[in-house]
Amino acid sequence: MSEEFKHIVRILNTDLDGTKCVAYALARIKGINLRLANAILKRANIEPTTRLGFLSDSDVRRIEDIARNMKDYGIPTWLLNYRKDLETGEDIHLIGSDLDLRVKADIDRMKAIKSWKGYRHAYGLKVRGQRTRTTGRTGKTVGVRRKRR
Repeated sequence: MSEEFKHIVRILNTDLDGTKCVAYALARIKGINLRLANAILKRANIEPTTRLGFLSDSDVRRIEDIARNMKDYGIPTWLLNYRKDLETGEDIHLIGSDLDLRVKADIDRMKAIKSWKGYRHAYGLKVRGQRTRTTGRTGKTVGVRRKRR
């Protein structure tokens, strides 16, 4: 382990808190959850409870390499967040701004082909089948309107 403690460690273009445990610090990166962080650390032979600031530069580079090339290190495909890519047909894992851009492109594609989900996205309505009679109201609509007798 490194002798000096780093308060801020940059991994995958994200500044992480060096005082947190490595697993929880990795989970702060967009596209990596706690389960995937533990799988990455297991492949890198790093104890998940060590503090991120105590890791050496080689450990940080090894974590970055595993996070970028997960299939090469034997991480199961069911942990990846983008299965069966439309262009390539491969299972990939997107992290950070790549994930944001892909989600935006997917929504724009749904709008262009005028699918039901695309329609709901375009009009700012609930997309996943939630009720809309009382929730999700915008503007001045408040309360209940009674029927006149």
